[in-house]
Amino acid sequence: MSELPLAFFLVAGFAVMATGISKSGFAGGLGVMAVPLMSLYITPQLALAIQTPVLILIDIANCWKYNKCWSRETVMALVPGALLGLICGAMVFQWIPPDALKAGIGLMALALAARYFLRRSAAAASHWPRPLVFGAGFVSGFAGIIAHAGGPAMKGYLLSRNLKKSALVGTNSVFFLLMNISKGIIYASLGQFSYESAQISLLMLPFLALGVWLGFRLHALISQQTFMRIAYSLLGFAGLRLLWEAGHSMISL
Repeated sequence: MSELPLAFFLVAGFAVMATGISKSGFAGGLGVMAVPLMSLYITPQLALAIQTPVLILIDIANCWKYNKCWSRETVMALVPGALLGLICGAMVFQWIPPDALKAGIGLMALALAARYFLRRSAAAASHWPRPLVFGAGFVSGFAGIIAHAGGPAMKGYLLSRNLKKSALVGTNSVFFLLMNISKGIIYASLGQFSYESAQISLLMLPFLALGVWLGFRLHALISQQTFMRIAYSLLGFAGLRLLWEAGHSMISL
């Protein structure tokens, strides 16, 4: 760890703080930056090992903050498909091209964000059939293991529920707490964690706390309409980020 440059810790701290703000204030969207930014200085495997406990701690803080306003129905609808996706992804992740998956999910996220901003009327809750909800959960779990892209894969369904802003953040947090703990168990069984990764994760705690606090403050200050615009903007940003990663990797080949 002593060999890592100061620039790494500044970049990693910024990424963790941005993740905390977006997850605690707007149900995520900026978390897709963390692993790619850290990977400028370290291996993606080490970046993943550092970020996983950070995400779990952010989710725990959010579950405590929003414990009275999350939608159990929404979480329970997504979990079966997500768990199956995690299991299938863990079994085949060595053979699935992550870039192709990222590109597909990026396009989906952009389409959902564009649909929201192009509509002239206010958003209304829409009903998704059970197979489609199961599929959204499955893709979220599968993409989370393969390409660390589980958020955009389920955000469309979550936003379609037209939940109040605190319920949306709380529901997102409960779902991803379950998913990230499951991913942590899988990564541990694959030997991803190390003493070095644990040390760096501990050093990220001040940035994590600041990001979560800022997220809570921003969440309380904005209106429901502004919240939805920010949430869909972050979804679109995540889609662009995934497409950029996929395209950059293909060009580098």
